[in-house]
Amino acid sequence: MAPANLNAEDLAHRILDGNRAALARAITLIESRKPAHRAIAHDLLTRLLPHSGGAHRVGITGVPGVGKSTTIDQLGSNLTAMGKKVAVLAVDPSSTRTGGSILGDKTRMEQLSIDRNAFIRPSPSAGTLGGVAARTRETMFLCEAAGFDVILVETVGIGQSETTVADMVDFFLVLMLPGAGDELQGIKKGVLEIADMIAVNKADGDGARRARKAAAEYRAALHIMTPASPSWTPPVMTISGLANESLDKMWEQVESHQQKLNATGELQAKRSGQQVRWMWSMVEDRMRALLHDSPAVTTLLSNVEAQVQNGQLPASVAVEQIMSQLLTSLRAE
Repeated sequence: MAPANLNAEDLAHRILDGNRAALARAITLIESRKPAHRAIAHDLLTRLLPHSGGAHRVGITGVPGVGKSTTIDQLGSNLTAMGKKVAVLAVDPSSTRTGGSILGDKTRMEQLSIDRNAFIRPSPSAGTLGGVAARTRETMFLCEAAGFDVILVETVGIGQSETTVADMVDFFLVLMLPGAGDELQGIKKGVLEIADMIAVNKADGDGARRARKAAAEYRAALHIMTPASPSWTPPVMTISGLANESLDKMWEQVESHQQKLNATGELQAKRSGQQVRWMWSMVEDRMRALLHDSPAVTTLLSNVEAQVQNGQLPASVAVEQIMSQLLTSLRAE
C-alpha cells in the first residue's frame, strides 16, 4: 500500500541512491491496480528510464525439477562474490482459481536471500500470459536504476512463459535434465529457437555421463536450426548448480554473447524492438481492461457470447457490436 504522501520524485531519488526499502515500495506500487497508484508509477518510471539499461538481463527457464532455483542461487552468489549486484525476479505460478502464489523463492535461494548484494523479488503471475508477472519489465527497470548489474528472470517453465521472458531479456538460458536426451524431453522447437544457450544441469556424480550424452543430442538438434543471430551460435554445456561446477564458464558465455552483440549493434536493436512490442502488449492489455471495466460492455458481452456460441450471430458481427458499445461508453464518460 502506497502512503498518501508518496511522490514519484522523492521515490526516484531514493531508488537511485540504492535504498532497498524504496525499491521494494516502488515495485509494490507498479504492481498495484489502483488508478492513483498507477499515475504515480508512470511518473516514477518516466523519471528512472534514463537510468536503466545498464545490466545484464538474463532469462532462465527449464522444466520443474531441473534445478532452476538452486542454479540461480549459486550463480548469483558467484556473481556477488565478484563484486556484482544481482537482482532475481522469480515468477511463481498463480492459482487460476484463487490467484494465490507459492512465493517460496526466498526460502529456496538460501545464499542469495541473506546476501547484501542480492535482491530477490518473487511475484505472482496473476494470470498473465505464460505465467509471467504483469510488471516484470517495469521491475527490471527499477532494479537497474537502483544499481543492479545483473537481472536474472526465472520463469515457471510452463506454457508460453519462455517466449514471453525471452522477449524481455538479452540472453535466454534453457536448463535441461540429464538422461532425457533421447526424447529431447519433449521440448518444443520454439524453445530451442529462442535459446541463447542450453545447459544440462545435475551433471555431477552418476549424472555426469548421462548429461554429456544429453548435451551431444542437443548440439545435434541445434546444428540443424538457424541461429537467431548471425553473430552467435548457441552453445551447449554441462553444469552442476548444486556442486557449483562450470557455472563460471556458463557466465563467460553470457558475457561473450553481450560483447559480440554490442559490437554489431544487435543488442541495442534487440532492446529497442522489445520496447515497441512491450508497448503494443500493454495497449492490448489496456483495451481488454476497458472492455471489462465498462458495465454496458460487460452486459453486452454475456449476450453476444451466448449468441456466437449458439450459432445465432457471426463472430465478425459480434466484434462490431462490442466495439461500437465500447466507443459509445467512452464518449459518454
